[in-house]
Amino acid sequence: MNEISKKELLERTGISYGQLYRWKRERLIPEEWFVKRSAVTGQETYFPKDQILERIEAIVDLKEDHSLEEIRGVLGSEVEGSLYLVISHNDEPVTFSDDVTVINVTSLSDLVAKITTQKGDN
Repeated sequence: MNEISKKELLERTGISYGQLYRWKRERLIPEEWFVKRSAVTGQETYFPKDQILERIEAIVDLKEDHSLEEIRGVLGSEVEGSLYLVISHNDEPVTFSDDVTVINVTSLSDLVAKITTQKGDN
């Protein structure tokens, strides 16, 4: 497994130690991604590199317009294998007819990118 150290993660993403652990407490980042290992200087924490970088990018992008609780709802459903979104326009829920276009995404960051692109096209 390709891993990244906590120090490198914080430097690369620009988030703080406090943000990282708050997002862990808020269950935005799974506990099992925090892998502790003995090191010469004591104990070091490592993460699955691709997963944690994608997750932090998604959280940072989403937190501009959504609360951490809303983000947890999106990320929580992703962890279970399905992604559910509540779509609204002018704060009113959007209802769909039978001719809904399905958008297939392989990751949350792909979805964020598609939503951002669509939002910018209007």
